[in-house]
Amino acid sequence: MSRVAEAAGVSKNTVSLALRGSPRISERTRLDVEAAADSVGYKRNAVVGCLMAELRRTGAARFEATLALLNANEDREALRKHPTVPVYVEGAKRRAEKLGYGLDEFWLHDPAISPKRLISILRARGIRGAIVVGLLKTNQLPERMRPVWDEFPAVVTGVRTRNPGLSFAGSDQYSLALQAYEKAWELGYRRPALILDPVIDSLIDGRFTAGFLIGEQRLRGDQSPLPPFTKIEQARQDLTCFKDWLESTKPDVLFTLYHEVERWLSMCNRKPPRDIGLIQYEWRAQRPHWAGMDQQNDLVGEAAVDLLVSMIHNGQQGVPLKPIATMVTSQWVMGKTVRGSRKKLK
Repeated sequence: MSRVAEAAGVSKNTVSLALRGSPRISERTRLDVEAAADSVGYKRNAVVGCLMAELRRTGAARFEATLALLNANEDREALRKHPTVPVYVEGAKRRAEKLGYGLDEFWLHDPAISPKRLISILRARGIRGAIVVGLLKTNQLPERMRPVWDEFPAVVTGVRTRNPGLSFAGSDQYSLALQAYEKAWELGYRRPALILDPVIDSLIDGRFTAGFLIGEQRLRGDQSPLPPFTKIEQARQDLTCFKDWLESTKPDVLFTLYHEVERWLSMCNRKPPRDIGLIQYEWRAQRPHWAGMDQQNDLVGEAAVDLLVSMIHNGQQGVPLKPIATMVTSQWVMGKTVRGSRKKLK
């Protein structure tokens, strides 16, 4: 490190900060230090790096810099009031604090903040990267914000974005759906059906449907899968279509994302788990009586921060040529909407 400092004409402390991507070091100085490091053949010591990471992990967190937390939801208050988004935020804040980072919040749909102004604010505050939360109906980021993605590294939580394709952290929906199917099979259910809005499944590249169908293939064999119920919005206006589907399909367990399905069944004189099982693909603590899959979205938020900090430390900027995906495994939660464990049916 002394040779790098001498070649760059700076102190060893400046070299250390520059090679770690500290926002306290200017972009010009960082580039000079990296060039000097290359010229003298400097390589980071992996053992020392691991030791320092452990010291930072076990020691008291020290504020070093700030990251941007960008709310991409149409609702300005989604970071606090949405059923799902605050869980991502909770994990992101927890991990950022542990690593010594603060989080400054911005709403991407704020008409008062142009891309130019947002970039100016991020620069002024020394913010070098962003966590994007709240994309639940589309995988497209606001086109007008393209200059932001071109300059700053960013990680999206929950979904894989298109145009631009950014790195993201999310739940592994495919393995989630497959595991849920396997759990239902263990509980003795043999006529499973899926209740899902096609828009949602398309948003995650069909991973819910894929996991469900692989479960069908492995466990039901040659039997044709029951047709899914997809008319969610129509049923919210008139339950007739759901009643007709339920009568004609005769499922014994339902996989869904919508808690209102429990009310729909009640209106059809069906009571879980006596008459039919209910499994939630996104189990939430607010409805603890449900059985389902805990997507651990707080861990998704943590993973997003880890990925972003790594990108910043490696000097990455703008839209990546090869986006990285970090997938978090979900956990089964037993609940009162399915019958108790029983021997496998013949």
